Amino acid sequence: MPTAAVPDATTFPPDQWHYALALAACLAVTLPLEFAGARVYRRPRRLARALAPALLFLAWDLLAVAAGVWEISPSYTLGVRLAPAFPIEEALFFVTIPLCALLTFETVRRLSRVGEPV
Repeated sequence: MPTAAVPDATTFPPDQWHYALALAACLAVTLPLEFAGARVYRRPRRLARALAPALLFLAWDLLAVAAGVWEISPSYTLGVRLAPAFPIEEALFFVTIPLCALLTFETVRRLSRVGEPV
């Protein structure tokens, strides 16, 4: 019976937080864009439509992990699984990254219109 690896107490954050913290950092960096006028969170239906294609990639990723095409190292995830060998961070990736991209896109689009004549 394999034993669970004990995190090295000399490193902060522990390795299993890396994926979650990377996603949190992406959100933290782009969240101010909402207040700068991106208005992504204020239009939930449009946001849902924009994130819908991510469900296809999520399903594709889930199937690939289940088939053993690739794996996500449990060393860098918190241990919460949606399916065997499929960490919750991987599912959150498919929401977080498109959301951050959408916030960035809407901000750039809004700023590019600032100098345009009405």
